Amino acid sequence: MGLDDVKTIGVVGAGTMGSGIAQVVAAAGFNVVLRDVSEAALDRGFRIIERSLGKLVKKGKFTEETSKGVLGRIRKTLNLQDMREADLVIEAAFERMEVKKELFGELDKVCRPEVTLASNTSSLSITEIASSTSRPDKVVGMHFFNPVPVLTLVEIVQGLTTSEETMELAYQVARKLGKSPIKTKDQPGFIVNRILVPYMNEAAFAYMEGVGSAEEIDQAMKWGANMPIGPLALFDLVGIDVALDVLEVLYREFGDPKFRPAPILRQMVRAGYLGRKTGKGFFDYGEKV
Repeated sequence: MGLDDVKTIGVVGAGTMGSGIAQVVAAAGFNVVLRDVSEAALDRGFRIIERSLGKLVKKGKFTEETSKGVLGRIRKTLNLQDMREADLVIEAAFERMEVKKELFGELDKVCRPEVTLASNTSSLSITEIASSTSRPDKVVGMHFFNPVPVLTLVEIVQGLTTSEETMELAYQVARKLGKSPIKTKDQPGFIVNRILVPYMNEAAFAYMEGVGSAEEIDQAMKWGANMPIGPLALFDLVGIDVALDVLEVLYREFGDPKFRPAPILRQMVRAGYLGRKTGKGFFDYGEKV
């Protein structure tokens, strides 16, 4: 199957990442089947897309007509069986290996044999995910970055069993979405998170040890290293629980103490301080955003 054969793309998961992926896929002219496990989750995801498109209209990047066209190409569903319509599926579900393997096993039964199954995982093994299917050569990583409509990078991740044809299709689809894809091998954290998350983790250690306040640590990195956003504010944007999951994967897979998560991260997750999505993380946001 080539790029010209891909007309409909399934997106499994309508959370922050899934809704963003659905938006850019529909904006590129593909039909989208967006699936989640509840009407509430689907409605929440659709509202995220509507707000995002509304901002683009206000900025003059989209017209109202274009925005309506994007929304019109997205079909919501609760039924995973509807993924049989898809020519490619991108999974953006909960970042747990057991969840993804179960889901890919189900998708393998539903989707046509020639269809590529892609995971938006930020750190988990594509090779292990692929092992739950009868088409491991057609399983690939397509790791988008948050916020999906804004950030251009997509990591195209090659598992041990992923074919070159599958890699090329995922790469070309990402380019059609207006993204800047980079091919990488299936190693924990891939490229970006292997480098970025330990940097963020060191900032959490510095905060925990009282080296500086959250404001001072972030301002120091912005002024001294010209970072566009401080590492603790980035934790809050990504989700402290999500970043902790990545650190746990890096620590477990490499067995290297340099990846040991700062204890404050686990404490904050236990307290429900997950960042912007809960209204409180290293910084206070007043309400969920």
